[in-house]
Amino acid sequence: MSILPVGAAASSIWPATETTQVGLTDPTSPTSPTAPVGGADGASGTSGGGGFANVLGNALDSLSATQSNADNLATQAATGGLTNVADYMVAANEANLQTQLTSAVRNSALQSFQSIMGMQL
Repeated sequence: MSILPVGAAASSIWPATETTQVGLTDPTSPTSPTAPVGGADGASGTSGGGGFANVLGNALDSLSATQSNADNLATQAATGGLTNVADYMVAANEANLQTQLTSAVRNSALQSFQSIMGMQL
């Protein structure tokens, strides 16, 4: 597995807003390991916008947007409308890295699920 570059490409893969959703910067976040069960407002279940499903959905939306951008730049390069080919190369590599990361997360989640299902009671 490769290491993601630090900079513009990495920040567009996982924007800073997502780190606050999973409780990495706010210790009182509802998804923090030290938060009370049921969230900060005392309600049961997941709270407003900080659940794992929201983070995963945002990451998939980001992947789709990145791939769409790379496709648009590839079309522009093929038709002669792109003046800087480096823009396409950066977008294509970024889309490739995001796809690899998404695949690795999916494989890890599937392996964890299969491991849990294989446990004997």
